[in-house]
Order: sequence, then structure tokens, then C-alpha cells
Amino acid sequence: MPVTEALIDEEALNAALAALATDKRGQISPETRSEMLAILRQAMTDGRAEAERRLKADGKGTQCARQLSDLQDMLIRAIHDFAVTNVYPIDNPTSGERLGIVAVGGYGRGTLAPGSDVDLLFLLPYKQTPWGESVVEFILYLLWDLGLKVGHATRSVIDCIRLSRSDMTIRTAVLESRYLRGDKGLHDELVKRFDEEVVKGTGPEFIAAKLAERDQRHRAQGASRYLVEPNVKDGKGGLRDLHTLFWIAKYFYRVNSNEQLVKAGVFSRAELNRFRKCEDFLWAVRCHLHFLTNRSDERLTFDVQQDMAIRLGYTAHPGLKDVERFMKHYFLVAKEVGDLTRIFCAELEEHHGKPVPALSRLLGLDKRRRRKIPGSTDFVVDNERISTAGEEVFRNDPVNLIRIFHLADKYNLAFHPDALQEIARSLHLIDADLKENEEANRLFLEIVSSRRQPEVVLRAMNETGVLGRFIPDFGKVVAMMQFSMYHHYTVDEHLLRSIGFLTEIEHGDAAESHPLANELFPGIKDRVVLYVALFLHDIAKGRPEDHSIAGARIARRLCPRLGLTAAQTDAVAWLVEYHLLMSMVAQSRDLNDRKTILDFSAVVQSLERLKMLLILTVADIKAVGPGVWNGWKGQLLRTLYYEAEPVITGGHSQVSREKRVAAAKKELAEALADWPKRERDGYLKRHYPAYLLRVDLPHKVAHAALIREADREKRTLATAVTTHDFEAVTEITVFAPDHPRLLSIIAGACAIAGANIVDAQIHTTTDGQALDSIFISREFDDTVDEERRAGKVGKLIEEALAGTLQMPEQVDRKSQKKGRIKVFSLETSITIDNELSNMLTVIEASGIDRPGLLFSLTRAISDLNLNIASAHISTFGERVVDVFYVTDLTGLKVTNGSRQAAIRRRLEAAFDGKPAEETRPAKRMEPA
Repeated sequence: MPVTEALIDEEALNAALAALATDKRGQISPETRSEMLAILRQAMTDGRAEAERRLKADGKGTQCARQLSDLQDMLIRAIHDFAVTNVYPIDNPTSGERLGIVAVGGYGRGTLAPGSDVDLLFLLPYKQTPWGESVVEFILYLLWDLGLKVGHATRSVIDCIRLSRSDMTIRTAVLESRYLRGDKGLHDELVKRFDEEVVKGTGPEFIAAKLAERDQRHRAQGASRYLVEPNVKDGKGGLRDLHTLFWIAKYFYRVNSNEQLVKAGVFSRAELNRFRKCEDFLWAVRCHLHFLTNRSDERLTFDVQQDMAIRLGYTAHPGLKDVERFMKHYFLVAKEVGDLTRIFCAELEEHHGKPVPALSRLLGLDKRRRRKIPGSTDFVVDNERISTAGEEVFRNDPVNLIRIFHLADKYNLAFHPDALQEIARSLHLIDADLKENEEANRLFLEIVSSRRQPEVVLRAMNETGVLGRFIPDFGKVVAMMQFSMYHHYTVDEHLLRSIGFLTEIEHGDAAESHPLANELFPGIKDRVVLYVALFLHDIAKGRPEDHSIAGARIARRLCPRLGLTAAQTDAVAWLVEYHLLMSMVAQSRDLNDRKTILDFSAVVQSLERLKMLLILTVADIKAVGPGVWNGWKGQLLRTLYYEAEPVITGGHSQVSREKRVAAAKKELAEALADWPKRERDGYLKRHYPAYLLRVDLPHKVAHAALIREADREKRTLATAVTTHDFEAVTEITVFAPDHPRLLSIIAGACAIAGANIVDAQIHTTTDGQALDSIFISREFDDTVDEERRAGKVGKLIEEALAGTLQMPEQVDRKSQKKGRIKVFSLETSITIDNELSNMLTVIEASGIDRPGLLFSLTRAISDLNLNIASAHISTFGERVVDVFYVTDLTGLKVTNGSRQAAIRRRLEAAFDGKPAEETRPAKRMEPA
């Protein structure tokens, strides 16, 4: 490596420390030690500042890590020399008074990040002596006082050998040992004995342990290398994966540098350059991250990604923010690390598989068998893994680059590392002719729509680079992240996962999570359409235009190439264009409003589309990330499906509103048949027609029981709790005197309690009472625990309505944006629509979420003298979409332009948390 100028002047540092020395050898005053510490701290501060300056200037990550390691070397050498010369001098040392300082672990490799631990081994000839103990203590206390995190051990050479045999962590640390200062002979002895007594003959054992350790680390960090908040050090495709390769190489091939891996035939020169490029980028990211946060953060969380992109010099491009371009580069590098890992393992297997039984068992080579694949002379099965029959298989017929994946799917075969390596080296053969090749496209279509495990094969195609080359539009979204808390994975990973969840539905798995989707799938007329549509639904992400419309255009161009008919192409394009429709309507529209159902049905038009759209929506939401899909979303989708189905099939007959109200009254009267007639008739008169038409019978009966009990106990305020296990929500019903701020007060109480409102249905009785149903996200799996928690929320609501709870102050304390949300910037959008409902004005408010936001919005709506009929709350990571169905106080829509403008201004101010002039809200009315 090229020699670079040191971060500090080591001679000047040593001279400054030497000037502190006194004639009184063997002691040091507190004042002198303080001066010494100040000199060392200044040197460390200056050196790190220079390292950061150089990193910003040249972007060389590996060089920065090496220079920081060199800086640490200088500080330790200076402290050691001062200690043994001035503080604990020894003129005639005994054979036991010898001490060697050795860097181990990552520090032993000669690379450090600004916040890395400094791992030291104090090496002794045999047992510790008072002199050695004093020197070690002096060095450690100074390093700790400098604020360094020091991992340390004091051992004899024989102890190191003994412990290395039994402890793989210690063995790895010693493997990377590097002499720093003191008795070099001790380190030389350690290296020689370690190689002869520990390493020799134990390569397979070490490899097995390191690969198992890697897999465990990946499970702990998240198995995908495409998690949008990756761990730079320990995540899949991170620095530790590269270090693991080098540990194994150094141990197994007995090499001391990456350069020697080329001589050993492990990597080609080009592959070694890729290794170095990946390592350099990851070190740059890690060093920048530590400098930025001033601590040893290893995770690229959302709150640092923007600043990191700026530090690394990324700029925005059309359709992609600077932070998204930075993270795309990061994920491409993580993918490269995966490629290098595969190449390395292939070489390991090929040349060392047979003679090392433990390695063979680990890599599945203990019963090595080769057999032919029916109907193919180009591929063979090698120990249940597909491999090539010769070196020219792909060059002779480039269609084989697709065929190998088709055969792997057809015969349920894993991929031999050699085959994956050959594929990666043959990507240049995927040209325009292959993309238009009829057989290649037919094989690909069968892979995408396979009845087996298409996600597994498609992921292999993506990992090797074939998928992005063969489908260039897919290649554009490979490693693309969206700067949003809602999306857990990169776009390509999301698409592949959605295919996996579609397969899960088709196989009838997880029926308890999405029963309707599982029930509908066997009746789908063309499953190929569904698989292709899901594969393409987000393929146009990262473009300046709406990705649904652009995606439909891509589908119309790509589907004929894949061999789909005109009718299939139209179906795929429609599903891609409208893939968000069902989710949006279900989560942010009033499904009890007849016009919602009619408008949705008018777009969908056919039952087959409705079925496919529901299944696609379920798979899409589930693939967003863990915890995004829940029972409440499933219930909303099922409700929309069941409401739209009769309209689309023509089974719904248009009955007049009066007749429907009369029928609803009769139905409720029959359900309350055990009530005295006079009481029953009086109760029916307490409800407006809107309530009778919008609320289902079980809820009406439950409401009747709540109100009846409250009347008997002469209470005007009552709450009831109902848990909905399958829907993963808890319903709190509030019966209280009508008040224009009622929903706002309820929302405030929920905010104070930490309860997340997902939906609200608001009704008023003819005698001036309010009957509101609030749905909050479930907190506990156990029903008893959830009922207890919801009961506390209900009591808090009662206290708030009774005026014994200081609402605004407590909500304000809860309303500060959380750290992760602060970094996002979203424009607040307030839309007012009078076409979405026949009777009500629909206000949609979207923007950055924060605790207490619903309280602020509903309070503002009350101040504006608007009556809320229903509220629908959806959160997508940092973005919230709150939809309110409202009327003015006369029960009519809000049509006046200046009134609408005032609503927008007031709600925008509420989003921003700005105070607005208080107005006295009038009494709310139930819409007719």
C-alpha cells in the first residue's frame, strides 16, 4: 500500500513527553501525569481531526482506518516508552520481567474506526510480576482517561496457546495479532507456536465455527442485506463478512495479506479489486458514521442517512433523493460482498472439499454424487446441487443462463457455488438477442409463476445479477431504497418477498392471517397474470412520475415479450396501475358510505379483478415488513370486498333509503324483542337514520345494552370495551353528552394513554347524547391484559370528559416529534372533496405524524364548527393520512370556497403544532 503522511508528528509527541521527565526516576507526580494526559489528548484530537479532514477530501475509507490505527500505535508506544523509561525503569530485568504489547482483533489487522475498541494483549514469558503489573496498569489508566474503550488481556504465551485451542474468539483474536512495543521475541514465539500448535490441521474446524458465527450474526441483525437501516459492521454484506473471509483465508491458506489470495488462486485480480473497493467504501461509511455521531454507532438509521449522504457527496437525481442514491450504492456494495463470499466458498469447496471431512459435512460434500438431469446435457446434479457440465455451457448457448434457474426450480435443486460463479462471470452474454429470445422468455415466465418456490429462484437470479440484466427495468430498482420509515426493504427485495407471500397464499399457508385471500385463490382463472402483476407492481419506483402509471406502461411493453396474450397484458397492466386502490380505499375511506363502495366498484368493474386485487393487496402489504400487516387491515379489506362484490356482480338491487331505514328499524326491533314494547319503541326513536343504516346489528345490540344500563343507573357518561382478537384492535365505545369537542377530547385522552387510534365512528342521538366507537391498536396478545389496558384508557377518557384531566398540557408534553421522525420532511396536504360522498364532505389531511396530532386536528375541526361523522386514521411510517367525513352545523356539505380555504389554513397550522385563534364551537349535529 502507498505510504501516506502520518496524522501527527510522532517525534514531536515523544519530545513533548520527554520534557516532562524529571531526575527522580521511578515516580510521577499527579501534576506531571495531568500534563502528560493533556499532551496525549491533544495529539489524539489533532490526529482524528486530520483523519476526518482527509476522509472528507479524498473519501478513502481504508486509508482512514489505517491512519487511525497508526495514530493509536503512536499513542501506545509513547505511553509505554515513558512508563518503562521514567516511571518504572528497570536496569537489570530478570527473565520474568519482560513484557510485549500486542494489538489483536480488528486493531491487530491495522484498521480502526474512530469509535472502535482498542484490543490489546499484554504478553508475558510466564507469570505476572509486580513490575509488569505496574506498567500494564499505568498504560491502561492513561488510555481509559483518554476516553478510549480498551479490551485487554494479560497472558503468557503458553496461556494464549492453551486458550486458543478451546475458545474460537480468542483464537481469532490471536490470528490477527500484531506486534506494537516491548519484547518482540515474545510475540515472535507466540506467532510460531500458534501456527504450529493451534492452526495446523484445524482449518475445517475453524471454517465451520466462523461460518456458523456469521449465520448467527446475520440472524441477529436481520437475515436480509436489504434492510433499509443496515448495520455497517455486523449486518449481512457488511465489514464483518469481509473480515470473516480474510480470517478463513489467512487460517486455511496461511496467507497474511489480501494480495496473497490471488497467488493462492482464490480470487482473480479483478475480484480482488472488487474486494478492496467494497472494503474501502464500507470503511468510508463506518468512519464517517463515527465522526458524524461522535460515538461507535454501526447502524445507518434514518436520522443519520441524510447527513451521511451529504458527507459522502451524493446529490439528488430526478426521482431519487441524495439519501436514496447513497443507500442504493450501499446496498449494491452489500450485494458485491455476497458475490465475493460465494466465489470464495466455491474455491474452498472445489480444492479442499474432499480431504477435509468436517468442511465437507458443513458444505454438504460428504456424499459427493454426480448425476445427469433428464433432457439436458449442459447441466448435472452434483450432490443435489445443479452445476454446469462444462466450461462453455453459457457461451455455447446463452439461453442456458435462464435455463439453469428453470431446471433448479423444476427439480428443486440448490445451486452449486461453481455454477453461481460461472453465471456471474457470464453476465455479458445477456444481450438484446437473449432478451428477445422466445424460449428464454418462456422459461422466465414459468419461473416467475412457478407453483413451487419462485421467490427462492428469483432471489438467486437477482443475487447473481441475471434478473436485473434480463429484465432491465427490474435492474433499475435493484438495491433501491425509499427514504421512509414505512418501507423495511429495498424495492427489489420487497418485490421478491411479495412473490413469496403470494406463494404462501396459493399453498394455503397462514390461512388464519388472511382467510379470504386463501379462499379466493383456487378460483382465480389466470394465476400467471397475478404473479406477473405482483412481480411488476413497484418496478417503476424511483422515477419522477407516478410509479403505478409508469409501471402499467412497463407492463404493456414487457408482457408481450414474456409471451402473455393481449388480454393477459391488459389484466396485468390494470393490476399494476391500480395496485394501491384497494388498500387506500379500505384504510382511508368510510366503508359505510354507499358512494365509497359504488365509486370503488365502478373502477374495478369485474369480479375477477376484485379477487386478484384483494390477493395482490394482501401480498403487497405483508411484504412491506414485519408488523405492517395486521388483523385490522385484513378486516377492512374483507369488508370492502364483501360490500363491493354484490355491486360488481349486479346482485345488489337499489332500494330506496326510506325502505332501507324501515328495514333496519325492524331488524333492530326484532333483536330487542325481549324489551318491553314501550321501552323498545322509545329507544328506536333515539337514533337518526344515518346510525340505523351505517352500524351493523351486533354493534347496535351492544350499544342498546350500554345505553340501557346507563339510563337505569342514571349515568350520562359510560364506556364499554370490546377486544377484537383477529382484527388486532380494541373497540372503546363512549356514551356521553354531546359536545362539539368530544372526539378531540377522546383523541387527547388516547394520546396521553399512548393508545393509537386507527378508526372512529361518531353518532349522535336525538336526545343530545353522543355514541362514539373508537378503535385503537391492540397492545397485548393476552385478552385479559388487553381488556385491563383498554379499561384504563376508557377511565382516562371518562376523566377527560368529566373535566378532571388537564388535557392540553399533558398532550403537549406527549406531542414532541420522536427522533427518527424529525429527520423526515413531508409537505402537509389538505384536500377537501365533495364528490366522494353523497351526504358528506371528505377532508383528507396528510403529512408528518407526531404524538397528539389527531387531538390537534379534531380540535381544529371542532373550532371550525364542523360536525365529524367518521374518522379514518392510517399511518405509513412517518406519514399519516387522517380522513374526516364532515358536514357543517346544518348537516350540509361544505361548498363555500372561502370556508374551504379557512379549513385548509387551520388544519395546516394544526399539523405544524402552531396555535390558532380559539373560536367557540357550536353543537354538532347528526347527519340525516
